[in-house]
Amino acid sequence: MLEVGTKAPGFTLPDRNGEPVSLSDFAGKRVVLYFYPRDNTPGCTRQACAFAGAYEEFERLGAVVIGISKDSAASHKKFAEKNGLPFILLSDPELTAIQDYGVWQEKKLYGKVSMGVVRSTFVIDGNGTIEKVMPKVKPDTNAAEVLAYLKGEG
Repeated sequence: MLEVGTKAPGFTLPDRNGEPVSLSDFAGKRVVLYFYPRDNTPGCTRQACAFAGAYEEFERLGAVVIGISKDSAASHKKFAEKNGLPFILLSDPELTAIQDYGVWQEKKLYGKVSMGVVRSTFVIDGNGTIEKVMPKVKPDTNAAEVLAYLKGEG
């Protein structure tokens, strides 16, 4: 997993409408980049809804919120519409950004070992440098923890 002070790897991935979005599109802005395992699962839905609920506050703080999973753009579109998600969701089925950020890792569930996305969040400054790394975040507290950090409280 990447560390604080590292240059954030660039990427260009399709959003929910299939339009390409690049990290470089947000130069000069803080970016909250969160990786999650899958659309429409209980934890991922709670996490996304928490970011959506705090979206205006993220905007007020000048931060762009981007969620990335390996789901398709069509899946993201349904997920966003169903849950009223106002922020950017990007599709990474080839695991390009997922692997570049080091979040594709071995996971254990009920004794079974498999590879998957470890729920992680990165805050990237306006110069494209990683300023905060939050590995293995909890879906219910992640958005609040990121907000606290952006406000200088955490």
